[in-house]
Amino acid sequence: MNESIDTNTDNRRVLSGMRPTGKLHLGHYHGVLKNWVRMQEDYECFFFIADWHALTTHYDAPETMNEHVWDMVIDWLAAGVDPEKATLFIQSHVPEHAELHLLLSMVTPLGWLERVPSFKDQQEKLREKDLATYGFLGYPLLQSADILIYRAAHVPVGEDQVPHVELTREIARRFNHFFGRGSEFEERMDAAIRQMGKKASKTYRRLRQQFTEQGDRDALEEARTLLREQQNLSREQREGLLGHLEGRGVTLLPEPAALLTEAAKMPGLDGQKMSKSYGNTIFLRDDPKRVEQAIRVMPTDPARVRKTDPGEPEKCPVWSLHKVYSDAETRAWVEDGCRRAAFGCLDCKQPLINAVLAEQEVILDRARPYESSPDLVREVIAAGDKHAREVASETMTIVRESVGTIYR
Repeated sequence: MNESIDTNTDNRRVLSGMRPTGKLHLGHYHGVLKNWVRMQEDYECFFFIADWHALTTHYDAPETMNEHVWDMVIDWLAAGVDPEKATLFIQSHVPEHAELHLLLSMVTPLGWLERVPSFKDQQEKLREKDLATYGFLGYPLLQSADILIYRAAHVPVGEDQVPHVELTREIARRFNHFFGRGSEFEERMDAAIRQMGKKASKTYRRLRQQFTEQGDRDALEEARTLLREQQNLSREQREGLLGHLEGRGVTLLPEPAALLTEAAKMPGLDGQKMSKSYGNTIFLRDDPKRVEQAIRVMPTDPARVRKTDPGEPEKCPVWSLHKVYSDAETRAWVEDGCRRAAFGCLDCKQPLINAVLAEQEVILDRARPYESSPDLVREVIAAGDKHAREVASETMTIVRESVGTIYR
């Protein structure tokens, strides 16, 4: 991945979102939300409800959107996402997303969208739906607008989503190429270089010449380090000079980097990946009695017909859940006891039931104030919407000015 842009290390902004398509389950919790809870301690996090994205595939069921949106916000709060530490907002409440999406579409080649790996894959998986729409084709571009509107430095993704971030980088690069060189650009860059001081200015010019004329990558890295150390430059000046280094214009839209997160593969009640489409889920705020019963009737190793039959944990869906929830001592007890037929499958499941219910008790406790007072949830979103719009508006002022749609 090209890491040549947006090396400004003081940018700790993270952007991530989820589509509201129903109640969240433990797969969402272990695969995404636990990462969010960790990240909110170290990054400036923007987490959004991607309702427009949900419409790309669920446009035929708009009546479900209201319930799904508010349920998901409660699930986030119950999981430990803290509105005092992160900005939570609804995508459609920040119309700047749509405006940037439109402007990016003016310079994004159609072929770039058609080659997105998930485009044909999702069409195949959702064959029962009519996805021959611009909304579906253009959703990766809307996704790029979601990221770029906040000038986010990091996007937490799994390995399979890295191509989406790379597409966003390419789109930002192309936008910057077309619109990042105003008539006064060189004059402004020359003034910023002089502001660095005589010695640093001379060093910067020498390093830039070495890179642009000789392709010296070491000189490029040295120049970037020099810029990062300049305390007397504004963020805008620093970003402009980063672009100037490589002969580009000002970095109007910084290129984000993929922040690879630990992808917990949460197994479902049947051993497959947990998914609503498989009907094998435990929901984040599930009824404890339903959770206990669902685990008790989970399938086990087919070889264990009777309690006295030895089994093999690796062939048992219950073992997959033990790997997520049980400590080393419990896992050793399970492996040994299963293979020796020292206990029955219900005995094996009990520690798992206890662990899942203990986890959910904390989640349910956090959820209760929001479930009993929906206005609290709406206040969280209203505050997040306001902050998100303020940040998005700053970006759009830069963008409108660069594309020439601010008329005086």
